[in-house]
Amino acid sequence: MSRVGWVILALIVIGALAFGSMLSFGSGGGRTVRERVEQVLPFGRKPPGKLVVPVAGVPRTAIADSFGDARGGGTRGHHGTDIMAPGGTPVLAAADGTVEKLFESKLGGTTLYVRSPDQRWVYYYAHLSGYAPDIAEGRRVRAGERIAFVGDTGDAGAGNYHLHFGVQRMAAGERWWQGEDVNPYPLLAGSGASR
Repeated sequence: MSRVGWVILALIVIGALAFGSMLSFGSGGGRTVRERVEQVLPFGRKPPGKLVVPVAGVPRTAIADSFGDARGGGTRGHHGTDIMAPGGTPVLAAADGTVEKLFESKLGGTTLYVRSPDQRWVYYYAHLSGYAPDIAEGRRVRAGERIAFVGDTGDAGAGNYHLHFGVQRMAAGERWWQGEDVNPYPLLAGSGASR
């Protein structure tokens, strides 16, 4: 075998050993090899699955895909899906999780961030008129539970009542604002009845 062949073989063996070191074939804590690989490769994970429509009374068929639409006079893209509803309509948790942050921002106004139990997803709710009375950072919420109310805060514009709903894929150690935006529309508009 030539010197180049030996180098290639050595690189393959080193790569296989490095990959094998990520896997534990002993007691894996009940996790499959695939789950352990997904934990190490955070952006290779599948989406969280169909979510609860996060605005009470809004059918899935009423949701439009506005992800990527121009915002700020064309200076930025839209990083979520807007769900129109009257002011004060209850906002529901789209999935189980823990309230990670209650925040006031210039663009989003009154906002709320919920992180999934596996820490891999953050659900973002913006333009809220306020929070449900018992909502606080660190509180666990269940899918379909009332967490806030539709408003027009931030840059929504007075009287433009809607929920801006976003989903972010999170890498290990990322904070509530650091995730990778994912289009929530396919997760909301799936077939089946909404809650």
